[in-house]
Amino acid sequence: MQHQDDTASLLSDASKRLDRALKYVNISEDAIARLQHPKTSLSVSIPVRMDDGRLKVFSGYRVRYEDTRGAGKGGVRYHPHVSLDEVQSLAFWMTFKCALLDLPFGGAKGGITVNPKELSKAELERLSRGYIDAIADAIGIDVDILAPDVYTNATVMGWMMDQYSIIQRKLCRGVVTGKPLELGGSKGRDTATATGAFIVIQTMLPKFKLTPSETTVAVQGFGNAGSAIAALLAQAGYKVVAVSDSQGGIYAPQGLDIASVKEHKDQSREMKAVYCQDTVCSIVEHQTITNQELLALDVDILIPAALENQITKDNGANVKAKYIFEVANGPVSSDADEILNSKGVYIFPDILVNAGGVTVSYFEWVQNRSGWYWTLEEVNQRLKMKMRQEAEETWNISQEFSISLRTAAYVHALNRLGTALDAKGTRNYFVKS
Repeated sequence: MQHQDDTASLLSDASKRLDRALKYVNISEDAIARLQHPKTSLSVSIPVRMDDGRLKVFSGYRVRYEDTRGAGKGGVRYHPHVSLDEVQSLAFWMTFKCALLDLPFGGAKGGITVNPKELSKAELERLSRGYIDAIADAIGIDVDILAPDVYTNATVMGWMMDQYSIIQRKLCRGVVTGKPLELGGSKGRDTATATGAFIVIQTMLPKFKLTPSETTVAVQGFGNAGSAIAALLAQAGYKVVAVSDSQGGIYAPQGLDIASVKEHKDQSREMKAVYCQDTVCSIVEHQTITNQELLALDVDILIPAALENQITKDNGANVKAKYIFEVANGPVSSDADEILNSKGVYIFPDILVNAGGVTVSYFEWVQNRSGWYWTLEEVNQRLKMKMRQEAEETWNISQEFSISLRTAAYVHALNRLGTALDAKGTRNYFVKS
């Protein structure tokens, strides 16, 4: 599947995964043609009055890639490297993620080119509300639904929902998910990405006769998803030996006390291997490592939970882990896929592993529309059922066709997308032989 614009490197790389899957599905040429292009791509300017009186203009984007199966669905990220190409790629992945999990959504994504760490909280609020002012005509509870992503959180989502409600002159809770509980958020949404990934790991590892206590793990990225998955694995008895953030990482072969590492980082913004008791933290023996060194550690499981394209053709050969669970979006390039597959590495793809976030966003959207709110136990039980079911089906497809788990995930999603797109009519329907 070749995209018209060769400059869209990320999207072109993402589409290579689709090319491999097309060999194993019976999908019409009409559906393939529809999936080659995003439905809408919006670029906006967002003027913001800064605290010192200056006016600064930021670039924002919202892409709705495909919405045949339902309203667009996807997060909004704040990052200095956000571009239209990146947002289109993420919306493309979201299309397949929602189909893979059989959610009644299409794929969408948004973002603002900004370093949020350089903004005050007041500036961040003005930016968030300005973004909604700029894209309000392109979103809606039955059109396109927003969610948190890199460097956005429940507070930001609350501002966005409130601003859209102001514009519409009515309360519109369902237009944004990942909101604070007090504004209609769902229990379990803040840790849903990590919880979903943990369910996939727990579902898949018994197939390889691995037990938690004998399994070593390295996690790249110690943000919301990365720190939460590290904590869940540590609590379940896995030996988490390394974690990192954007500044670098720490490694301790004997295993890290993740709860203490997180507590220390939250207080000091530093990554150190510590053991904390109450407010007293003592440093324990560890090595300071780079993100590249973490990716090359001799561990059983590697979890990239940072940004895309962390494992590429340049460092793919250095990876020693036997199992990769992609908690980040697109952390392994298509070129690296080939290198890792040839080494016998099992790559559990992002559109499956990190789908817990969008699944609980769906639950939140349902709760907002019905006015019936669920307990945490109900949310997690529904999430577990969804994640296990689609993980098992992806595994079965990979075994049936002897293909990689990534290709199997795309085959599974394509089957659902193809039937939905074909329901509108195909060439065979309109042209009688």
